[in-house]
Amino acid sequence: MKSVLITGCSSGFGLDCARYFLDRGWKVIATMRSPRGGLLPMSDSLVVLPLDVTSDESVRDAIAAAGPIDVLVNNAGIGWLNALEGTPIDVARSLFETNTLGTMRMIAAVLPQFREKKAGHIVNVTSSVTMKPLPLLSAYTASKAAVNAFTESLALELEPFGIVVRIVLPGAAPDTSFASTALSRLQANGGFPAPYAEFAEGVIATMRRPDAPKTLSSDVAEAVWRAATEPSAPMRIPAGADAVALQR
Repeated sequence: MKSVLITGCSSGFGLDCARYFLDRGWKVIATMRSPRGGLLPMSDSLVVLPLDVTSDESVRDAIAAAGPIDVLVNNAGIGWLNALEGTPIDVARSLFETNTLGTMRMIAAVLPQFREKKAGHIVNVTSSVTMKPLPLLSAYTASKAAVNAFTESLALELEPFGIVVRIVLPGAAPDTSFASTALSRLQANGGFPAPYAEFAEGVIATMRRPDAPKTLSSDVAEAVWRAATEPSAPMRIPAGADAVALQR
């Protein structure tokens, strides 16, 4: 039985990815900051572990508890929506610590076992905001674009060891808690700066248009599965109708 470790499984993309792999007979190590029951079906093939990707100790403990794995899916991340002038450096630092450095920390922790067996897949979930510039997302986009560049370079140095690295780029997913969490963080940090308030209202109204193409969690799960299992999968795989449209 093949095994996959997925970060950020408490909701949204990560939770649906865990379900998708479980349904296909894989052993799933589903990780989240604060594990809670009832999110996933009871299964002998499921292990739920606590994991904070910003902590070296937490990452070491989770990898040790997980045992050998075949696939690592780096999905854990945090969002942010604001103009640069409304983005405290501490917030920008937290974006990179989780979205960028957390991904690097997880990969570094699994590479020894992947190198030893000369096999393994790594799937980094980033965002379609790196495919087309969007306003009020400069800091968030930077944290995800860094992962794209890192991944493409990393793939070259890991290829001699038989390790495959891919990127999944989800589009906007209003049905998940990701956007609401980002807005909550925005409000906790003072909201939009006054000079940007009118502009920001227009941007958010456009984002909330009901007729706009959107991404479903199931789209991301399917793209991650493809990245992890199809030898011919491309380096970058868009997930969701809006992300696929950007690639055309």
